[in-house]
Amino acid sequence: MIFPNIPPVHMEASATVRQRQNSLTKPLGSAGFLEDLSVQIAGMTGSAVPDCSRKAVIVMAADHGIAKEGVSPYPQEVTPQMVMNFLHGGAAINVLTRQANSAVVIVDIGVAHDFGPIPGIYHRKVARGTANMLNGPAMNRNEAESAIRVGMEIADETIDSGVQLLATGEMGIGNTTPSAAITAVLCGRTPAEVTGRGTGIDEAGLQKKIRIVERCIAANQPDPKDAMDVLCKIGGLEIAGMAGVVIAAAARRIPVVLDGLISTAAAAIAVELVPETKNYLIAGHQSEEIGHRILLEKLGLRPLIQLNMRIGEGTGAALAFHVIDASLNLLRDMATFEQAGVSDKG
Repeated sequence: MIFPNIPPVHMEASATVRQRQNSLTKPLGSAGFLEDLSVQIAGMTGSAVPDCSRKAVIVMAADHGIAKEGVSPYPQEVTPQMVMNFLHGGAAINVLTRQANSAVVIVDIGVAHDFGPIPGIYHRKVARGTANMLNGPAMNRNEAESAIRVGMEIADETIDSGVQLLATGEMGIGNTTPSAAITAVLCGRTPAEVTGRGTGIDEAGLQKKIRIVERCIAANQPDPKDAMDVLCKIGGLEIAGMAGVVIAAAARRIPVVLDGLISTAAAAIAVELVPETKNYLIAGHQSEEIGHRILLEKLGLRPLIQLNMRIGEGTGAALAFHVIDASLNLLRDMATFEQAGVSDKG
């Protein structure tokens, strides 16, 4: 599969923003990571006056064959039900994106349900969910590549509409299981170190889930040095789609705000496939899923917030939009010492 070229970080724009941050009416460095964030976004966008006011969360929805093994307390029917909840504006992601003045882009990339020609959903189904990865690969290479292309195309269409900042979200009952498996393989950790409770399984359910992740990895033997092999064998269609979003956005100098474990697992796949995409990632938050911290450490990303969340859908990324707005508003609207007639330190 051929991927687009990713432009390098724009060092001149970053340097200009750092210089302006140092001239604003505040003690040097006193805005902390808000200053660093504006410098990073300048490098990503290539602009010394970054504008990320037009935002969208791309929510990829797909089902998983592994859900048949009882890795989630919720039945698989919840996936299409939640997609309809997104469409009607009643989910957590709808509430938080309205607050952040952000769009929500809903994509059926692999739900095991026929929605029909309902407007408001991108109908880009690659397959009706993945296969049960206990019995072999979750999908074949053609399916994985097709899902990545869908993500790239949706990202391009969204950017073409004028969006300047993207976030990745998802819906898919059972999808913390492939995400934990991906994390274990790419980070060289045991399943017990990276497998969490997902939508709220009890201790017995957690131990069962850990064993299932172990068996899936043992059955498929994914090559940690081959991200496409990992994705095909123990991944998901929405994970592939989100990886495509990251790659296409990076090629267009559009920052991507990551949500939790699943979103970040997709980003890790993208970085393995196209290493330069790492420079366009922002960690929205650190979720309660134990593998998420390990993935963020692997990617070298600092989460903007930590609120003990594990909703998914892109909700942590939507909340992080406010932090990004604050960073760029301070950069743009705060007076310099010279403008304000305030004496700088000696």
